[in-house]
Amino acid sequence: MTVHDNSPDLWRSTFPHPSAEGSKYDRGHAVVLGGPMAATGAARLAARAALRIGAGLVSIACDPASLIVYTTALQAVMTKVVRDEAAFTDLIADPRVTATLMGPAAGVNDRTRNLVLAALAARKACVLDADAITVFKDKPDELFGAIRSPVVLTPHTGEFARLFGEVSDREASALRAARTSGAVVLLKGRDTVIATPDGRVVVNRDAPPWLATAGSGDVLAGFATGLMAQGMAVFEAACAAAWIHAECARAFGPGLIAEDLEAEVPSLLRTLLR
Repeated sequence: MTVHDNSPDLWRSTFPHPSAEGSKYDRGHAVVLGGPMAATGAARLAARAALRIGAGLVSIACDPASLIVYTTALQAVMTKVVRDEAAFTDLIADPRVTATLMGPAAGVNDRTRNLVLAALAARKACVLDADAITVFKDKPDELFGAIRSPVVLTPHTGEFARLFGEVSDREASALRAARTSGAVVLLKGRDTVIATPDGRVVVNRDAPPWLATAGSGDVLAGFATGLMAQGMAVFEAACAAAWIHAECARAFGPGLIAEDLEAEVPSLLRTLLR
């Protein structure tokens, strides 16, 4: 197994560059599954991160009960009412929808499980995080069998163990998980490991300690989703998202909360897009 350190040299050539002649639809439309009324913050953080990283449009798909929270808390991020699996399937069937994010505070329940399977059946780029991972802890093979499109799983070590067993060697464990699931696996931690089913392994080393704060993982998932929505390949998008995430935290420094991460993105993008 060959392990590479993450850096822009690995993915800069594929990083999305907006065209002066393009429209917002040329920059992709990401759909984020919203959580219930008592837990909307995670989806809001992720959706704003996807928009900030360059997706042309971002929508939160939410149930009617939580609509008021999302509509009053968000401006550029749109809201779409999704009452059931059929409505969600219709929403993401729109060819302008180019990526989905499932899981942040979505709830570990049948609704989340069914909507994750619907997202995977749509064969669009997809990020599965948090509850979208945990909800399959008793039937991981059901999830793995549904992965047939570009998918990245973004577990921390606890979520990883629910699908793949305990982490031993981080690089070897992430690679095993990628080969088992058929997805790119982004194993979060101080040294975040990104592994692919075909054997590529990259480590984003020495993330700053300020990232150990509530909601930072939701922002990371949003970054990856926003890049994938713009057409960036799933492995490169995962690597870029992990690097940008850490560099934003490093730039902000002590006192960081999750909401601060996206504010550091524009200056970082100015460097990457030169």
